[in-house]
Amino acid sequence: MAQSAIKKVVLAYSGGLDTSVILKWLQEEYGCEVVTFTADIGQGEELEPARAKATAAGVKEIYIDDLREEFVRDFIYPMFRANAIYEGEYLLGTSIARPLIAKRLIEIAAETGADAISHGATGKGNDQVRFELTSYALNPDIRIIAPWREWDLLSREKLMDYAASRGIPVEMKRDGAKSPYSMDANLLHISYEGYDLEDPWVEPGAAMWRWTVAPEQAPDQPATIELTFERGDITAIDGKTLSPAGMLAELNRIGGAHGIGRADIVENRYVGMKSRGCYETPGGTIMLKAHRAIESLTLDREAAHLKDDLMPRYASLVYNGYWFAPERLMLQAAIDQTQSVVNGVVRLKLYKGNVMVVGRKSETDSLFDASIATFEEDAGAYDQKDATGFIRLNALRLRVAGRKRG
Repeated sequence: MAQSAIKKVVLAYSGGLDTSVILKWLQEEYGCEVVTFTADIGQGEELEPARAKATAAGVKEIYIDDLREEFVRDFIYPMFRANAIYEGEYLLGTSIARPLIAKRLIEIAAETGADAISHGATGKGNDQVRFELTSYALNPDIRIIAPWREWDLLSREKLMDYAASRGIPVEMKRDGAKSPYSMDANLLHISYEGYDLEDPWVEPGAAMWRWTVAPEQAPDQPATIELTFERGDITAIDGKTLSPAGMLAELNRIGGAHGIGRADIVENRYVGMKSRGCYETPGGTIMLKAHRAIESLTLDREAAHLKDDLMPRYASLVYNGYWFAPERLMLQAAIDQTQSVVNGVVRLKLYKGNVMVVGRKSETDSLFDASIATFEEDAGAYDQKDATGFIRLNALRLRVAGRKRG
């Protein structure tokens, strides 16, 4: 499809420097109508300025959608049922948001009769892959315009010059002060990249962090909370039922106040390079610890171990952008089947950056049998003499090999 054939494009639009320039660039280079889509996934910013900027740029169809409940219910919660964590540390906060945004882009393209969609992900990052794999999975024939792979505006200075030459207002601030970092925020996390973080030896400055207090400055008294699980999902905190988005927001508030959820990572991007990023994921850190605790009580040993074997593959699929791929859907179906018994309550103690499990119970699905596990006399529930044969059978191959070596 030639540029002249593109009549309408749906742009994932934040109103920041990159997407403001992209909006104008699409109008000039493609001569097309642009529909803007801004997703509220809990980034904590006022989104109406994006509407005003889009209107000033001549946009007639403007979508600003509140996707917070869908984000947590249909994306974050299923991912946490898998205990997904990438390369041992990253809780996938940016990765899990991209398939939702791309899904909505495809829906809006269908609603508005658009020929194409467009995004502001750079040609060096993972997000271009995540957006586009999702889009092609949902609409194999969609045209995708990725300006960073087409234009020559490959520096912030060039973008600023382009914006200034066309009268595009682009100043974006957080908390009244401009941040030097490339930041991405949603209900699950906030990330920081670039600037002095490009040197992996440099410690992040204290002023960088936005959601969490420094652990050493957290309260001297711990906080204890109880989380209720139903089929692997958190449904209540201290007995109070909240919606999925409300639950994560509350856990972010509590966790952030106790310095929980900071991470400083050098990760392997799907496109081939290593990247250093810092993350704040207070609520997610609490959720992961609690979910593993209730599973330890309710899941069969081999089911739990198989889940752990599959988890790194699942996490990589999410990180690399394969949320709607058949293999992720297959794994999700298997994981969700295990969660029918993941019901109960976990008690946690939060203290200076640490999340400690101090209790767990399940009235209906606990597999913990005190009469068997006890160190006291167990009334015949377990015959300790049986262990002799068990050990000898499992040692057979080791003894045979040992004799060969001897």
